Amino acid sequence: MTLSPVAPVASDDEPSPRQIEVLEATLRQMLTEGQAVTMNAVAKAASCSKETLYKWFGDREGLLTATVKWKASRVHVGAVEPGRLDRAALMARLEEFARNWLTVITSETSIALNRIAIGEAGAKKGHLGAIVLENGRFAVGARLKPVLEAGRAAGLIAFDDSEEAFRTFFGLMARDVQIRLLLGDALQLPAETIQSEAARAARQFLALYGAQSQPGSAG
Repeated sequence: MTLSPVAPVASDDEPSPRQIEVLEATLRQMLTEGQAVTMNAVAKAASCSKETLYKWFGDREGLLTATVKWKASRVHVGAVEPGRLDRAALMARLEEFARNWLTVITSETSIALNRIAIGEAGAKKGHLGAIVLENGRFAVGARLKPVLEAGRAAGLIAFDDSEEAFRTFFGLMARDVQIRLLLGDALQLPAETIQSEAARAARQFLALYGAQSQPGSAG
């Protein structure tokens, strides 16, 4: 077994290329081993020592947390400039977010990760369910809310509560896709379908919350 050099996790929480290899190995183990993922199995799959894993991530829960954070980091949205946001730019940001989210959650590794989290939560075993919620759904919601609030400040959309507005958008882009995948439906979403689904969700959200159609409040 080749031992990897021990290096601390970067201060900005951005994993190093070697650490990304470990996180990818963890996801592959989830695909093949399910809930049986262990530090030993990941160390062997990633060709590193178990001591290195403990140095970087602390324990299995720390490794899983880092894996979820890294996976969720792919669901990003571009920054908006205050005072320079128009309807086209807002639409583009919403489409970008929805496209990234759909791309992530339809991947085999994401499906495996969520299945394990649901299984552990149902069995009251471990904390992966809470980890996925905190670093997945809640974290990506926090990334989009500033964009929604900027759209409100620009007079493009109207709502009373950013969390409620985000949940509406989440429902429009998610629909029944994730639950069907988790239950084993062989749903195919190529890149062009994901793009059209993202555009549809953005259009529907602006139709619901557009300030011109619902002045003052979306409620």
